[in-house]
Amino acid sequence: MSFFLGLGIGITVGLALIIGFVRSENARSKRRSELAETIAAFARMTVEDSRKLLTPDQYPSWVVFSQRQKLTWLNLHLTKIWPYVNEAASELIKSNVEPVLEQYRPIILSSLKFSKFTLGTVAPQFTGVSIIEEGVEGITMEIEMNWDGNPSIILDIKTKLGVALPVQVKDIGFTGVFRLIFKPLVDEFPCFGAICYSLRQKKKLDFKLKVIGGDITAIPGLSDAIEGTIYDAVEDSITWPVRKIVPILPGDYSDLELKPTGVLEVKLVQAKELTNKDIIGKSDPFATLYIRPLRDRMKTSKTINNELNPVWNEHFEFIVEDPSTQHLVVKIYDDEGVQAAELIGCAQIRLNELEPGKIKDVWLKLVKDLEVQRDVKNRGQVHLELLYYPFGMENGFTNPFGTKFSMTSLEKVLKTEVAESAIELKPKRKEVIVRGVLSVTVISAEDLAATDLMGKADPFVSITLKKAETKNKTRVVNDSLNPVWNQTFDFVVEDGLHDMLILEVWDHDTFGKDYMGRCVLTLTRVLLEGEYKDSFPLDEAKSGKLNLHLKWSAQPIYRDS
Repeated sequence: MSFFLGLGIGITVGLALIIGFVRSENARSKRRSELAETIAAFARMTVEDSRKLLTPDQYPSWVVFSQRQKLTWLNLHLTKIWPYVNEAASELIKSNVEPVLEQYRPIILSSLKFSKFTLGTVAPQFTGVSIIEEGVEGITMEIEMNWDGNPSIILDIKTKLGVALPVQVKDIGFTGVFRLIFKPLVDEFPCFGAICYSLRQKKKLDFKLKVIGGDITAIPGLSDAIEGTIYDAVEDSITWPVRKIVPILPGDYSDLELKPTGVLEVKLVQAKELTNKDIIGKSDPFATLYIRPLRDRMKTSKTINNELNPVWNEHFEFIVEDPSTQHLVVKIYDDEGVQAAELIGCAQIRLNELEPGKIKDVWLKLVKDLEVQRDVKNRGQVHLELLYYPFGMENGFTNPFGTKFSMTSLEKVLKTEVAESAIELKPKRKEVIVRGVLSVTVISAEDLAATDLMGKADPFVSITLKKAETKNKTRVVNDSLNPVWNQTFDFVVEDGLHDMLILEVWDHDTFGKDYMGRCVLTLTRVLLEGEYKDSFPLDEAKSGKLNLHLKWSAQPIYRDS
């Protein structure tokens, strides 16, 4: 009896295991089918579909959506014909580059020429191509190239002291995007009149310098001087917006040449919350600004010692050649004295974001690298005022930094006397001295941070006109985090374009005062609008804002700078 009972139980358990296994396999097969359908759907998904599903900030920094097509076929053929390309191109490049190097030759050298120039045996690789159509005017092609070559390049240099050195340029690594413009389109073969070529984007350019049979560091500053010459030559000879024009059909192609299109006026106002790079004390920040990274076109601010919230209030001017593609770069450094300055952070803004003739007030977040914008670390912010003024702009807007201003009667007399005395004068740029009276009404403050033990404060506001060094202050409002003053102060401003207003909030104590925050304002807005009322958040404070009313009464004069 027990045998049959055990047999029945065994058969039942076995059938249950078989049924369970079959159901499990069916469920797994169903899940695999659903997963395969999902993967197939992802395989069919386009870049536009993925952009609809996820916002840009949800992608990691290494994900890049490229519009470029691969060029495997071109790389294959280029590798085959590279020995012939090397022989033909080496002499051509040498003859074109030597005059450029001579133009940027460092002052410590008397001669800088190639004694040997070959491109080596490694062909560059084209990693992608994209086509940009420009309507009926032309076609633009952008080709991305990567080259880790083994060229044989030897520079024959001579110093001012008569020392001759052969310097080898080795371990060249280059990644960039070349732009080809076929313009204008015509109805005659080959259907375009000329080709413009330029280095649209220089992603990487690395190389090493070695003195053959010696040490390049034996002459101090030689390596840096040669490297700077090479970088400047590349930047000023072929990097966009510079372009080389190759006529294909007879015609006038002067409209394709590089021409200045306008002026960018930049006021470097201040920075805040900068990263401290010093172990003892605080950083000593200064700023470098440029549109094209050429040494003679880069602007540098003064250094503010021991300060993480520096106020510069400096004005710079840049020539713009292509506002649709160029951008302004700002780099903040910590001055290390005799050592190389350490980068605190950098930022950039595209010029096509600026409305011509309109001043733009911006705060830019500093990042470690401009190529990687997703930087989660707080490196600080920089405050700029920007004005792009195209040449020939006639829309009722007067550029305050322009040259067409009438002189005062006294200046006309003085200029006439100088001319009559036969002293030759060079043309001078007019400096605008915007004089007037600035009325500042400190209305109130809101949500100030408590500084007293009882959770209150006794705030007052100190008002300083920075350049004129004129100061005033409000009365003290006791036991309040939302004080109301409604006090008006008048300041005589001698130079409104270059002056600024600093308002500091303090807590009044019997034996001193506690700092509660500040607002730094340029006078640009009140100069343009004449009068405005606004609220301004306090910097260097946990919370709080100031409510102000500003009014301007102008009395401008002009002087030769």
